[in-house]
Amino acid sequence: MPDLAQRLRRTDWAPFVAALGLSLVGATLVWSATHTWAGPALAVRHLVNTGVGVALALALVAMDVRRLRAAALWFYLAGVAGLVLVLTPLGQTVNGSRSWLFLPGGFSLQPAELAKIGVVVGLAMILAEPRDPYGPPRWREVVPAWLLAALPVGLIMLQPDLGSALVFTVLTLVMIATSGASWRWTATALAAAGALVVAALRVPLLDPYQVDRLLAFRDPSLDPDGIGYQTRQARAAIGSGGWTGTGLGEGPQTQGGFIPFQYTDFIFSVAGEELGFVGCLGLVLLLGFLVVRSLLVALRSEHRFARLVAVGVASWFAFQIFQNIGMNLGLMPVTGLPLPFLSYGGSSMLACWLALGLLALSGAPEARPAR
Repeated sequence: MPDLAQRLRRTDWAPFVAALGLSLVGATLVWSATHTWAGPALAVRHLVNTGVGVALALALVAMDVRRLRAAALWFYLAGVAGLVLVLTPLGQTVNGSRSWLFLPGGFSLQPAELAKIGVVVGLAMILAEPRDPYGPPRWREVVPAWLLAALPVGLIMLQPDLGSALVFTVLTLVMIATSGASWRWTATALAAAGALVVAALRVPLLDPYQVDRLLAFRDPSLDPDGIGYQTRQARAAIGSGGWTGTGLGEGPQTQGGFIPFQYTDFIFSVAGEELGFVGCLGLVLLLGFLVVRSLLVALRSEHRFARLVAVGVASWFAFQIFQNIGMNLGLMPVTGLPLPFLSYGGSSMLACWLALGLLALSGAPEARPAR
């Protein structure tokens, strides 16, 4: 096994550099959106969260991929335990979803974000261990993988948090599909996921106001004072930015405080207004670079577990980026998903940096097939 110094030398640091750049831009955008009423406090917290996230990612890089595989079950159980805790009296309701734990010192934790790590490594552990080491996963691996993913999804829907549940569903679909399992499993799962979405909208799995919030991106009159208002204002801010934007701290929509949650879910609208099309294009390219780099790690890895971990990270980032930017543009329902590395939020920031740590491990030189 290569020693730590050798592993660090061989680590692909390009995704870390890109993510660090995104995090620093995110801190700047958070400052612009909040400095009139919070001063630099939230921007500083964003930077602190970034520092902690980088430290956790480096701690993962120092691990061996085989140790990660051995600890996969514990990562998964820790994530599920957090999801159970928010449903107890310890959980706190924010914006209609009981998905938060309030910690001492004014800190808060959203377990659904950190549970993504546990699900990615848990699914990789199961799907990488078929009885035939040279054959694709069969029902003995695929069925437990779906059950493993179904438990956190069910707990998240009890909060309810449809956005996070969709992330878990998408990464599970992609990981199983790319594991080599029969296409029939993926087709059946897609049909089941579609049926669940229809059921959530048609029967009282969600409250009426939650259904209206989901559909308001298409018809703002369904929630004119809430999501409908937010989406109209976000589109107006992005559209007014033009090619080069109004300049940091100069956006009328941003500085006027017209968009609720602009420093979290709608941070892209700040970029659209104050950095313009050119600035947004740069951010999208950096975010896309992280997804493409994750896929390249997966393609190059000969170790099935490491390959599946990289695929899980890629699908997680890709869907969350698409969903967040889509809801800012009024093309997707507003589900409360943050934009990786840019949105303010400690839980999301830590989870995203841990995902980069997993990606670095997946591309490590010792990630080779067991002999």
